[in-house]
Amino acid sequence: MRRNKEQLLRTKRYRKLKVLYGKAGRNNDKALKSHLSAQMNAMQDEYDVSWDCCRRTMIPIGKKYSLSSVFALTRAEDIWKGVEKVLYADGKMLRFSKRGELPILRAKQIERSITIKNIDGRLVLSCSSISFSPIISDRFGEDEVNAVLHYLNHGDEIDAEAVRTFHEKDKILDTYRPCYASLKCEEIRGRLRVFIHLTIEGKAKPKFSMDGSPRHKYGTGVVGCDIGTQTIAYTSDKECGLRNLAERGEAITGSERKERILLRKLDRSRRAMNPDNYNEDGTVKNGPKKWKCSKNYLEDKQRLKKLRRKNSINCHLAIREDVNHMRNLGDVFITEPRNAKRLMTKTKEMTINENTGKMNRKKRFGKSIRNRCPGYFQSQAEMKFTLTGGRYIEVPYGYRASQYDHTSGEYVKRKLSQRLFSLSDGTAVQRDLYSSFLLYNASFDDTGELIIDGMRCAKSFTSINRMHEEEIERIRLSGKKVLNSGIRV
Repeated sequence: MRRNKEQLLRTKRYRKLKVLYGKAGRNNDKALKSHLSAQMNAMQDEYDVSWDCCRRTMIPIGKKYSLSSVFALTRAEDIWKGVEKVLYADGKMLRFSKRGELPILRAKQIERSITIKNIDGRLVLSCSSISFSPIISDRFGEDEVNAVLHYLNHGDEIDAEAVRTFHEKDKILDTYRPCYASLKCEEIRGRLRVFIHLTIEGKAKPKFSMDGSPRHKYGTGVVGCDIGTQTIAYTSDKECGLRNLAERGEAITGSERKERILLRKLDRSRRAMNPDNYNEDGTVKNGPKKWKCSKNYLEDKQRLKKLRRKNSINCHLAIREDVNHMRNLGDVFITEPRNAKRLMTKTKEMTINENTGKMNRKKRFGKSIRNRCPGYFQSQAEMKFTLTGGRYIEVPYGYRASQYDHTSGEYVKRKLSQRLFSLSDGTAVQRDLYSSFLLYNASFDDTGELIIDGMRCAKSFTSINRMHEEEIERIRLSGKKVLNSGIRV
């Protein structure tokens, strides 16, 4: 598929059609877009860049390696998704799996390859000659398993009720039908472990605390959130806050430092064992090379892998906890458009520092975004608010919450390093908290576009600014540094 795709993109006609299609999209010419799309699809079929070709090519490969037809078809679907991302989205090229990367095997048919059955009131999953039941350790797991067992016993009745409800009331019921299962291999503490992921139709069951009360409560109101590369600032009717992203209790700067130390140690070991693979200036030589790895190098590599796995899990859990807290404060989440991917890329132009006369670095915020995952926080917030009956709103690019001054009604451009500043009336504010305040006071104008509501800002600023000052004082007294906030502890 990669070879066919490269042959297709090498033709001048297809590249010209892509350019014309982009111009038609910018001009909102739907008739021309439809005509160009038909020509591009015809060329894709001609060069075998289609789902049918991907499916047919996978059949002999599956037979050669004795793969189940269900696993082979699912893998073909995964490959075609990558092709679609290159053809229609922002994908650059198709890539193979990395050496040593453990696979994920999905069976898109629940009756074959990985089967799920109800045997004597137990959920039993079978793959080849191996069968086992899931280990249930909490009430949430029991509720999920019981819902699946109920569907396996009364599947036809539940499906009929879901269809009738949809036609009569235009409402979708959560049937908890098991769709398919996946086998995921993962190495944890030096041991290879295999997990089964079960995909179920419907929303997840609610979670409860030890006393039986719901663990997550859904609030009402507006939450304005300014998402930075390493921090989030939020403003609501109940609470205002400024905190580091992806932190659970202790700061993650310690684990980041451990990772840097291990990376430097691995680099020194690699250079000591392979001096012939480097030039005199320290760069790697071109051409094929053989690399020697010491036992200490392999052990340190396993330590680094273990550390990164723990950091990744803690990061995801911390972000989900923050999103649940946002949903507890309100049901309307207002934030700026996604820009994490643009902030990761290096600058293209070379600039000179006026003070030192040296060239500025092209690097931007790639490492911060990798460690803190602001894009994941934004996607989780959108999913959480949408699925729980709330609203997720992104303001337009011209909103410029970090530059507006509601006391004067003008936009004042400030440097990125200016975290604390004063408004035109002399009131001192913190940049991120004030941006979340302006997002909190967004409203629609007569044309349906989101703008900053100056009257709402003037009406609510006194009480909200008092909460901002209390939050800044709390940060100073806690002794815990909030990155890039300008607040000294």
